Amino acid sequence: MTSRGRLWLFLAGAAALAALLALACLRLPPFGGPRHPYGDSAVAAALRRHTANVVSFVNFDLRALDTLGEETILFAAVVGTVVLLRQTADEHREEPEPARVPAGIRWFGTLMLPVTLLIGLYVIAHGPVSPGGGFQGGVVAATALHLLYIAVDYRALERIRPVGLYEVGDAAGEAAYVITGLAGVLAGAAFLANVLPPGDFGTVASGGTVVVLNAAVGMEVGCAVVVLLARFLDQAVEIEESSDPAERDRA
Repeated sequence: MTSRGRLWLFLAGAAALAALLALACLRLPPFGGPRHPYGDSAVAAALRRHTANVVSFVNFDLRALDTLGEETILFAAVVGTVVLLRQTADEHREEPEPARVPAGIRWFGTLMLPVTLLIGLYVIAHGPVSPGGGFQGGVVAATALHLLYIAVDYRALERIRPVGLYEVGDAAGEAAYVITGLAGVLAGAAFLANVLPPGDFGTVASGGTVVVLNAAVGMEVGCAVVVLLARFLDQAVEIEESSDPAERDRA
């Protein structure tokens, strides 16, 4: 397709999308009005399922299928990054040199790692109860590991970051979400239907399948961020292009 053809195709799609968005906005209720039907329905449904955090209830119950799509987008991005940034035949690894970091920063980063990791796990575990959840907590937990890269050096990060295990964890988180959805079908309900007992209100085990899906997302997001950063950092720190013209020609 020519550049002009791609441009016209983009403009046609953009015009159709703009028309649909305009029609949708015209049907919205007025801002600041006394009626909030969607919010009221979501809160009432969340209370029936013993989920204190309505946002998590919407993400992992009312709109659990949409969340599966979002999780799958991240999973696909990780797969694409792993494939595109894999080491090729004309590349080799160079051992990174030790970083010169003041001792105070090294100690502070090392001490903050378990604290930050614990905060990330706390945010994931308390997703059905308080603000946060799998997406936010997964990013915090993944960030905790990279405090070693910032405060110590890249070799210290590599010692606690077996990338292969995190790739398995990423796939396991995605699979756990789908399997939980299929459990609803096996129970005679719809895919991703909330079929588990709601539990006690205000506890981390409340919300039925909300707590399971939230944990699956936390695992997938945390592992995905680690794998993504690992591939980019490998390219920036370790992987070098071969200087041998014969090797480049073979590649």
